[in-house]
Amino acid sequence: MSRNRITDIPGLRVGHAQDLRLGSGVTAIVFDEPVVAGVDVRGGGPGTRETDLLDPERTVERIDALVLSGGSAFGLDAAAGAMAALAEAGRGFPVGSARVPIVPGAVLFDLLNGGDKAWGDGDPGRFPPYRELGDAAARAAALDFALGSVGAGTGATTANLKGGVGSASAEVPGVAARVGALAVVNAFGRVTVGDRARFWAAPYEIGDEFGGLGFPKAMPDEAFDWPRKGLAGANTTLAVVATDAILSKAQARRLAVMAQDGLARAIHPVHTPLDGDIVFAVATGRVPLADPVLDLARLGDAAARTLARAVAIGVHRATSLPGLDRMPPAWAECFEAGT
Repeated sequence: MSRNRITDIPGLRVGHAQDLRLGSGVTAIVFDEPVVAGVDVRGGGPGTRETDLLDPERTVERIDALVLSGGSAFGLDAAAGAMAALAEAGRGFPVGSARVPIVPGAVLFDLLNGGDKAWGDGDPGRFPPYRELGDAAARAAALDFALGSVGAGTGATTANLKGGVGSASAEVPGVAARVGALAVVNAFGRVTVGDRARFWAAPYEIGDEFGGLGFPKAMPDEAFDWPRKGLAGANTTLAVVATDAILSKAQARRLAVMAQDGLARAIHPVHTPLDGDIVFAVATGRVPLADPVLDLARLGDAAARTLARAVAIGVHRATSLPGLDRMPPAWAECFEAGT
């Protein structure tokens, strides 16, 4: 049975941990077995950890988990927490008698959303809480997981609405493999067409997964108005696309490149100097491709459409949180289904 989640790809689990007082959190994608991965960075202000090793020429072939976190550069500590949880389970790249869990990660900026970020006040020895949140998220990883204002999407925003975590999956016509996507939407741009209820990703919607409103018959005057949210480096959409196909690192990189189009179909504007947009691609290696070129192209096309859906779902499912007084309203507060 399909969950319409990235966990429809066998071998993946997702966990969240968040602190509502902090107004931030962490999302961990944990793999039952190490997977091949690639990455594509398009935003002008990314915050990343261990993405260089995903280059096809690097020695390490597979990774154990991915961690997406709030907290800007402070949130890079979250991967260390996930590493601790995985090391305790005996996971990791073997180096002699030692094992080192391989956990790339990326962060988004949510430091100005009204949450209590003063973790060092009065105690110079106190560290940010993201290491502990990363550990908790990895340990919470499961097939079923929440969407909306949870995990790394807890404090996320877009230009006009609350952001959040979205996920979707799809079969790939003509290919035996499947694709899934997870997005944490904290974009400089809008996910809706102007300040209206309808989503840029509407042409790719399946059923009514983000309201079933369709695309506007006429483009509203404000559709391309420049967003008011404009602090450099303060915006990012983090995404993971996954497939059960057998891919090389170079093919995974190409899948991530193609999947970036999903962000362009769901967010306007996107990939600006103000964003840190990143797409990871992972392959669990269970289904061979009959044609390594044409089938990869089909996977990339499906991944882009699925990621566009995940972005819209993340905003559609987001909710306002108490105490975060600097947050924009949630979609559900502004619109009713059918408007």
